Parts: sequence; C-alpha cells; structure tokens
Amino acid sequence: MYKKVIVISLLLLFSKTLLLAQSKYTVSGTVKQASSGETLIGVTVMVVEKPTVGIITNEYGFYSLSLPRGNYTLRFSYVGYKQELVPVKLESNITVGISMSDETSLQEVVIRAKRNNDNLTKATMGTEVLNMREAAKIPVVFGEKDLVKTIQLMPGVKSNGEGSTGFSVRGGATDQNLILLDEAPVYNASHLLGFFSSFNSDAIKDATIIKGNSPAQYGGRLSSVLDVKMKEGNNREYQVSGGLGLISSRLTIEGPIQQERSSFIISGRRTYADLFARLSSDMKDVKLYFYDLNAKANLAINDKNKLYFSGYFGKDVFSVSKLFGSDWGNATATLRWNSILSSKLFSNTSFIYSNYDFNVGFKTDASEINFNSNIKDLNLKQDFTWYLNTKNTIRLGFNLIHHTITPTKAEGTDIVSIDKSRKGLENAVYASNSWKASDRINIDYGLRLSSYNVLGGGTYNIYKDNQLIDSVKLADGKIGKTYYNLEPRISGSYSLNATATIKAGYARNTQNLHLMSNSTGGSPTDAWIGNSYNIKPEVADQFSIGFSKNLYNALFEVNTEVYYKTMKNQIDFKDGTDINTAPDIESELLFGEGRAYGIELLVKKKRGNLTGWVGYTLSKTERQIKGINDGQWYDAKHDRTHDLSIVGIYTLSPRWTLSGTFIYTTGNAVTFPTGKYVLNDMVVYQYGSRNADRMPATHRLDISATYERPSGKRWQGSWSFGLYNVYGRRNPFAITFEENKNNPKKIDAVQTSLFQWVPSITYNFKF
Repeated sequence: MYKKVIVISLLLLFSKTLLLAQSKYTVSGTVKQASSGETLIGVTVMVVEKPTVGIITNEYGFYSLSLPRGNYTLRFSYVGYKQELVPVKLESNITVGISMSDETSLQEVVIRAKRNNDNLTKATMGTEVLNMREAAKIPVVFGEKDLVKTIQLMPGVKSNGEGSTGFSVRGGATDQNLILLDEAPVYNASHLLGFFSSFNSDAIKDATIIKGNSPAQYGGRLSSVLDVKMKEGNNREYQVSGGLGLISSRLTIEGPIQQERSSFIISGRRTYADLFARLSSDMKDVKLYFYDLNAKANLAINDKNKLYFSGYFGKDVFSVSKLFGSDWGNATATLRWNSILSSKLFSNTSFIYSNYDFNVGFKTDASEINFNSNIKDLNLKQDFTWYLNTKNTIRLGFNLIHHTITPTKAEGTDIVSIDKSRKGLENAVYASNSWKASDRINIDYGLRLSSYNVLGGGTYNIYKDNQLIDSVKLADGKIGKTYYNLEPRISGSYSLNATATIKAGYARNTQNLHLMSNSTGGSPTDAWIGNSYNIKPEVADQFSIGFSKNLYNALFEVNTEVYYKTMKNQIDFKDGTDINTAPDIESELLFGEGRAYGIELLVKKKRGNLTGWVGYTLSKTERQIKGINDGQWYDAKHDRTHDLSIVGIYTLSPRWTLSGTFIYTTGNAVTFPTGKYVLNDMVVYQYGSRNADRMPATHRLDISATYERPSGKRWQGSWSFGLYNVYGRRNPFAITFEENKNNPKKIDAVQTSLFQWVPSITYNFKF
C-alpha cells in the first residue's frame, strides 16, 4: 500500500515538473565586445519586466535564462560599456547574442559603470574583479603597468616587500596563493628579481582575486585564487599595439583568422637594462634581463563548439661573465574546448601543461657545478555549468593533475648526479549551486572532494622528531600513500534594503604542494615539494562576515569584512636551517598550527572625474609549532598589523589623466640577533625568539600623468609620465648585521634600500 502511494506521489511530482518545464522556454547566447569581438565576462543580464530575475555571463561570455512564454526586454550592463536593451519574444528556445559598445568607441554617451546594486546582490565574499583600464593608469615602479601591483593595493592583500610581486592574503604565505593563467598554474609569477610580474597587461583580458571563500571549482591553495585570463584577439580587424619605455618595451599583434568567428593574439615583452649596463666597463660581462611571450588562438567549429589554444613562455637571465649564471622561467599551454550542449548546459574541457624551471651554475678553471629545480604538471579539467532555472545555477566537474617535482638536482665535475624528483597525483571532484532563495537572500554552496597520491619512482625517508626511522622505496607508478579531504564552502547575502547587504561565509581549503623558502618575498631558489610520508596536506577553515553599503545612488561603495582563519599542518624550519645546503630538506621541517584574523575596509568612488578607493586592513597572523619559541605562539614572517592604500585617478581633461597612490604598511616580522660570541676565531650571532622583531614601516607616494594624443583614423598614441617614491623615502629591503668598526663589541644594523626616486616615461601606441 505504502509503495503504491510513494510511486503515485513520485509520478505526480514528475508530471508537475514536466508541465512546469514545458511552460518555460530558454533564451541564451554569448555577449561580445563590439569593437573586437572579445567575449565579455561578468555581464549582468536582467529581465526588465521581472527586476528580480537575472544572471551574469560566465568566464566565456555565455548566459542562459528560462522564462514563461511571453514578451520580455533583456537589459545588458557591464563595466564601462553602453547599456543595451534587447526585446525578445519567447515562444520557443531562442539564441540571442549581442555586441556591446565600450566607452572608447562612444561619443557624448553617459557610461554607467554597472548596475547600482551588483555588489549587494551577489553572495560571493572576498572577491575583487580588476578593471584592466583602471589598472593601466595606476603608477608603478619603472612605469610598467602591472596587475599584481594593483592587487597589492586591495585590502587583505599585502605586498611582501619593496618592489616585490610576492603577496600574502589573509595571513597566508606566498605559496598559499593559486595563480592561474588561462587555467594553467604559474608557480613563480615574478620577473627581474621580483620587480615585474609575469603578466603582460597588454595580453590580459580579465583578472579576479578571491580571498579564501572560493567556489568549489577552485582548489589546491589555502589563501587565495588569482584567476587571470588572456585576451582572445580581435576577430574583426588586424591591430598592432605596444609601448616603448626606459627599461622595457612590448608589442602585441592581433587579428581575425575567420572574420568575426576566429582570431589570434601574440604579445611579447623584453627588458633591455642589460644593454645600457654594458656601456660601463665594469658591467660588460653582466647580464640581467627578462622576456616573455603570450600567444592565443581560437577556432569556431560551429555556433556551439569552439576551440582555444593559449600559451605563455617567460624567462629571466642573470649571469656574471662565465663564472656564474642562472635562469628561471615558466612555460604553460592550455587547449580548451567550449561546447554549448543545450540552451541550459555549458561544457568546458581543458588539457593543461605547466612547467617551472630554475637553473644556476658556477664555473672555475678546475670545476663546474649546476643546480636545477623543477615542477612540471599535466592537467585534465572538465567543468559543466547547468542553468537549471532562474533561481539555480549548478556547476560540477573534476580535475586530474600529475605532478613531477624536482626540489634540487646537482650535476657537475666530480659529482654523481642523484635524481631526487618526486611524483604525485592530485585529484578532485566538485559540485556547487548558486541559489536565489528569495528576493532578499542569495546563497552559494558547494562541496569539493580532493585527494593526493604519493607516487613511486624514488625513495621516501620517514622521520620522527627529525630523526630518520625508516625509508620506503616505491617502484615507478606505484601509489605509496593517499590523503583525502572534504572541502565544504558556503556563502550567502541578505539584503537589508535597496542599498545595504550583510554577508557571511565559511570555506575549507586544502593544499598539497608546499614552497620551501627562507625568505619572505620568495626567490627563484625556493623549492616546491609535495605531500610525503612526513608532510601532510595543509588545511584551512575560514569564517567571514561582511557588510556592503551603497551611498548617493551608488556613487560610493563601502565594503567591510571580518575574517577568522585556522590552519593545520603548517610548515616551518628548525632554527638555523639553510634549505640550500640541507641534504634532505624534510629532516629540517617542523609542523604545527596557524591562525589569522582581521578586518578589511574598502571605500570606492566609482563615477565622476575623480575615482579611486581607500583600502585598510588590521590583521594578525601567528603560528604555534613545537620546537619553535618554546611551543608558544609567534608572529608569522608575513604578519603585518596595519596595511593602508589610497588610490586616486583624476580626469583633468579629455587628454590628461592624473593618478596617484599612497601606501603604508607595518614592517615584516623578523628575527634579529641579541648577542654574539667568538668560536674558533669566527663571530657567531645569537638570536632571540622567532620573529620577535620588526623591520621599519614602509610608506611611499607614487604619481603619474597620461596624455592621450589626438587620434587619427588609424593611429592612437599616448604618453605616460611617472615618479615612483615622490618624497624619497628609503624603505627597507633588507637589514644585515656587522661589527662596529670603532667598537668590535658593538653590532651595527645596516639597512639596504632599493629605490629613492624612480622616474619613468612610456609611449604607448595602437594602429
């Protein structure tokens, strides 16, 4: 009896679902930029007749809306673009693709930055989407526009030092940031010893920083995701653009393969400081430069299937005569297949290759030695987006990554080369849903199941209390140990009224790769290692709550978030460890816990001649590890109590734009010597508690001005003038200690500063 009732109930429910499905139809399509044909990410698509119904385009410009039969008007709005109103008549499933005009192609048109309440209705937390045009106007060192330097001006994101592209997010270390370029991980995103990032802004389409509360499709790092996507190329006409600067130049070529269907882009950049250095007789044998190349092509198979291929190659070179030389760089490649399986189902399949390689060599008349460190990934990703209805967007997929990691390999005269490479298999499956629960409530929730297999092909030592107790030799391809982790994520927003929203979220993240570094900012000699019999996955649980408010018809936007994060299986070194000389780095490691908490405040002015923002972070980051500081909590080396950034961009006239940035940040936590003694005629320094001291605070004012030349029919040109560190502050780069020449019993602290003033001039062009 009960079985019959259940069957009849299920049939009635299924029949009702079918009737509801039959009474609705779907409008879907792709949104592009009118001038170039580039797809636009994050465009808001609203139904005018149903103000609470809407969607945003995904990372490939695709949208889908299901509505009852009827006549509607779709409103498309996007940052810096003219709003578009498109009438549609829904009597069946239809495709509506549009091209939006950007502000550079409009005359005497008022531009709405975006819908007035976008920041209020989204459930996502700790997320900032970078405006690449705005980033191009922000002054940076050497005048080279740089998205990583722009990210460092956001609250919760802290620079790791003067000139450095390394950054920490909400108490995380440098290696706890997942940096993606067209889905490929970039393991060292710096050039020229950290003064430039690996990202040539001319080739970048979109960049998003997510501070811990990442959707379920992201994983593998504890603190943040920096998701960078390259431009696809102009599919309407051929263009050449670039810039000539005092220290570097760049050139970009793009154009159609098939008119309005397929396109390509190639962008290159190189510094030439080494060419000027060779003019000096003392520097003739010194090389210090970098170059990088971005390339991407896309091919439309048909209206529903498209192939993309993108690649990046970057290399840094530093050498002194034939005695010393080093080079390091990244190479990535992504083959992606986008498919619209139906009006409601979108598929993305990606095959990804990534390789980070570091080499250093020393040579004398009698001997030669070379060191190599490398990490190589082969990656398969499958992602589905299912636009179930106007209230639910479901995303699910899987990710398989094969890692080959070589922390350090030595070769040379009288050296027997030992291959210390390790292999691992990192897997994940995930599912998430963006749910519009009501007109006031939006919830994003998901679950990620990740695993890491320690693979054979080498010998793994097992330590207890840093003493070798056993070793395991695994045959190539054999699985030695497997770690599993469940990673739930949820965030939600509740609209208090039309101008204010409160948000809350929780996320668990795990990390299976770890960067071994004695420095704060990161350097090419830092070595990556994976999980092993000693090293377990790092795990972080982050809780956050926020408040967003729009003022004066969304002229101003105020956002504040409070977070608390706990971290397990954190890694640090025994006192006095040098990772470059340790025979087995795992024997030098200590493990424990971490915690980070703070408050972030961001105030933006979004329209008018003067735009910009003020960001402030008050935070604390600590570690507790047995064997360090007597087991008591101590400051992490990247802990900075105060972090303030002020950014202003002023449109003086149609030709002139002025901009400036001011930053202030507490100095890094460091360990200074408290005394010294002489042993065997050598001076040995005695140190106090771990990270109990502070570097001096860093503060600086940078300014720039951009002049747009009157444009011809084809040629566009502009001049950018900048001054880095206007008032000549000598900010600390490093502090070393040495004996006082007049009093050997006294220790002098010697501060090294990099830049006092750095002027820059760059000419940019496009035709």
